[in-house]
Amino acid sequence: MPNKYEVGMKGQKIAEEYLLRKKWTIINRNYRTGRGEIDIIARDREYLVFVEVKYRRSLAFGGPHEAVNPVKRGAIKNAAEEYLYKEFNADGSLSSAPNCRFDVVAIYDPPGGERVTDHIENAF
Repeated sequence: MPNKYEVGMKGQKIAEEYLLRKKWTIINRNYRTGRGEIDIIARDREYLVFVEVKYRRSLAFGGPHEAVNPVKRGAIKNAAEEYLYKEFNADGSLSSAPNCRFDVVAIYDPPGGERVTDHIENAF
């Protein structure tokens, strides 16, 4: 039986394949700071997108998108802020930072059933 980490990585792999089929560029995976974590950082045309992936094989604890609660959103925003500061703060103003967006890729993959991938752009 797979552990929580292995299940999460399977969901992330499914989400990455989905985004690559949409011609996105994956920039970073599992970006972690002391303030939060971002599953995928990607480029979608002119947007730098911070993607939260939620994967469920059962709906016993709610749908995958329901797990992106206010606390989780805050942690993702904090990590994104730190990422932008580190990557685009050459002059102290973040003036070179691209347009950004927060997306959620929610995957429901029931055993023996059909997988459903729901991509919520600009989710928060």
